[in-house]
Amino acid sequence: MQHEVIEPLGVFEDFLRADGATWHVVEIDEGEKLPSLEPFDAMFVMGGPQDVWQEDLYPWLRDEKAAIRRFVAEMRRPFFGICLGHQLLADALGGRVQKAKVPEYGLARVWKTDEGARDPLLRDVSNPFTALQWHGAEVVAPPDGAAVLAYNEACAIQSFRYGDRAYGVQFHIEVTKDTVIDWSKHIRPVMDDAELARKVDTAYPELQALARNAYDCLKQLWAQAPA
Repeated sequence: MQHEVIEPLGVFEDFLRADGATWHVVEIDEGEKLPSLEPFDAMFVMGGPQDVWQEDLYPWLRDEKAAIRRFVAEMRRPFFGICLGHQLLADALGGRVQKAKVPEYGLARVWKTDEGARDPLLRDVSNPFTALQWHGAEVVAPPDGAAVLAYNEACAIQSFRYGDRAYGVQFHIEVTKDTVIDWSKHIRPVMDDAELARKVDTAYPELQALARNAYDCLKQLWAQAPA
């Protein structure tokens, strides 16, 4: 599910394509209807400029949350939410999201919790690790029973796992070398975009390793998921 054309699957497209996988993009903010969930092995929910509480402004958020709730809690299929997708996962399952006390933009260090150090999503990456941040809201209470996997000083819930097949990450793990430049063409700059693009280029091997580790974790979940 996409909420903005400039926030696609990013590097995950490369991983999926290399594995011969197929995927179906729903640009939900443009009025595209949600398909039947039954044929799908996994769900990615991407970032966007919307906030989870803006249901009056974006009525489709209600349908999206219901679909997430069904896919995760009832169908128990693998789910991966990024930025807004992370927040929607929390909100759909009874967690709480609000405006961030400290909005984050740019590269930042993120630390693993003890649970995160054991979880395959983050287990094999450095601690701390570098991630691209671009958010003005945050999860302040995860759903009941969720495990917090990562944090930093600005945001206490940078990642969480719900059950054994649903993950959310606040940071933009899908980043490619072109992401910042693409965003700068459509989003009002909040910093020196050219300088940030250079920093992302320098940090890219670590950023891509983070995404690759997450993708390999998700592949294992797809293989184990109930039909």
